[in-house]
Amino acid sequence: MNSPRPRTAAGTDGLDAIRNAPAGAVLGFDFDGTLAPIVDDPAAARAHPRAAAALARLAPHVGALVIITGRPAAVAVEYGGFGDIDGLVVLGQYGLERWESGELTAPAPPPGVAEARAKLPQILAAAGAPAEVFVEDKGQALAVHTRRAAEPQVALDRLRGLMDALAERTGLVVEPGRFVLELRPPGMDKGRALRGFLDGGAGAPSAVLFAGDDLGDLAAFDAVDGLRADGVPGVKVCSGSVEVTALAERADLIVDGPEGVVDFLDGLTGAIEAAAGSAGEGEGA
Repeated sequence: MNSPRPRTAAGTDGLDAIRNAPAGAVLGFDFDGTLAPIVDDPAAARAHPRAAAALARLAPHVGALVIITGRPAAVAVEYGGFGDIDGLVVLGQYGLERWESGELTAPAPPPGVAEARAKLPQILAAAGAPAEVFVEDKGQALAVHTRRAAEPQVALDRLRGLMDALAERTGLVVEPGRFVLELRPPGMDKGRALRGFLDGGAGAPSAVLFAGDDLGDLAAFDAVDGLRADGVPGVKVCSGSVEVTALAERADLIVDGPEGVVDFLDGLTGAIEAAAGSAGEGEGA
């Protein structure tokens, strides 16, 4: 399977750098909407059936694989079936948590989360939210989902101002997404998480890639742009959907949802393995 080509020169350079020097490359991925299809019930989400195998096949060839998600790290590992992938790091709650080799590191939630948790039922009632609107409690954050409502965007719009006010009172920030508003602690986003992960490595990567689908992934795209400005080749991949177009406008490469992401991973790994085989034959000649 051939890996698709980016539509930008910078993205082409980044992908070529990963193929040519995979051992120094860092590849990052969002979870929901990127490695896992979006579903009405977050608890029912599971990674694409081929995602874990595709990541496991790629892992030995690259410097690092990291999943950066708004979910708790342990939940992403469980729902993805990623527990046995050697070298995989999962940064959960936008980087507040870290899962690696079966060990989870997580801080205590800030007090504002408990206050917001107590006040959210009143907020939903004040907004006239339909019964289908529900709260997902992530421990470190609280996500209000409107996807199940008959008019999900209308419900989201009615909640936005009240959620902004609640965030201000509790010292949290609002992260919008695909029919979801998430209250979470400030000071961390996927871009900072990616930068922090890279800063904790053995040195500058030979190249970096990030794949995402939602508004929260724009910060990681910003980080890739910043790295490219510093001379590190990079690729921004969008897991395309009709619900969010902001990432597609910024992406070097657009693929068709999680299925397209997994196909891209398989094609990239195949290209790396073919190049390694050719190099080995050349050395033996």
